[in-house]
Amino acid sequence: MTDRRLLLVHAHPDDETSSTGATMAKYAAEGAHVTLVTCTLGEEGEIVVPDLAHLAADKENRLGEHRVGELEAACKALGVDDHRFLGGAGRWRDSGMMGVPSNDDPRCFWQADLDEAAGELVKIIREVRPQVLVTYDENGFYGHPDHIQAHRVAWRAFELAADPSFGEGEPWRILKFYFTTMPKSAMRRVAEAMRDTDFDFFTPENVDDLPFGVADDVITTEIDGRAYAGAKLDAMRAHRSQIDLDAPWFKMSESIGEQGIGIEHFILKAGVRGPAGKGLPVEDGGIGEPYDREDDFFAGITD
Repeated sequence: MTDRRLLLVHAHPDDETSSTGATMAKYAAEGAHVTLVTCTLGEEGEIVVPDLAHLAADKENRLGEHRVGELEAACKALGVDDHRFLGGAGRWRDSGMMGVPSNDDPRCFWQADLDEAAGELVKIIREVRPQVLVTYDENGFYGHPDHIQAHRVAWRAFELAADPSFGEGEPWRILKFYFTTMPKSAMRRVAEAMRDTDFDFFTPENVDDLPFGVADDVITTEIDGRAYAGAKLDAMRAHRSQIDLDAPWFKMSESIGEQGIGIEHFILKAGVRGPAGKGLPVEDGGIGEPYDREDDFFAGITD
């Protein structure tokens, strides 16, 4: 299969890098058409560096505008040249964390009409015609309202894009739909590597209590993007307003490199699971045996 087309739907600038950056860089470098759709500008993001504090969310939307530039730089680092904001830049606003007043803003993504937002995504799907779509699970990976809404919108668009009675353009059926995730075993290894740092909310002992990550046997797909870990780190550096480059966890990411951030995991939600890949042993940063997971989103697709 030579004409591979991958569509990723993320909630805010930086989400694409933290959860799928190595995968995006890998497929882009291999010649696949990689399209990133971002649903908001990230106006409610927490600024982590003092010299950018003046960009704090306000009516002038300075933080959102700044994050657009960060996202452009991150996409360049990942080799991705097809990026769109859902409905156009600023169509829906960052909703903030669950339970805060910004959730009630009629402009926010959490309040978006589902079919309206999905209709905007359908337009992109019918233009790009991807075989594969990647987004979050029903809980938005960790419960953020915009991540949950991104899941809802992506799933609705997945259904509507193939419906000839909906909207304009030629219907298109996406063949495989994936969720981002993290294996609990890998989380424990990362937590052990960070033991005795100030990143103490995330320890090997409390991994099962965290509101994200899944048991290893739930994961269907393990993408080896170790060769693109450097590109992912460069993209993380581009998101400077949101990622503290001096934080222990980032320093650890730099030091453990390929194994720590270059292997990314997914769950196939819809579509036919492809044949198992060769698998990665634990010592190489993979989940290990049994080696029964796909190692390619396009595995089994022949169209």
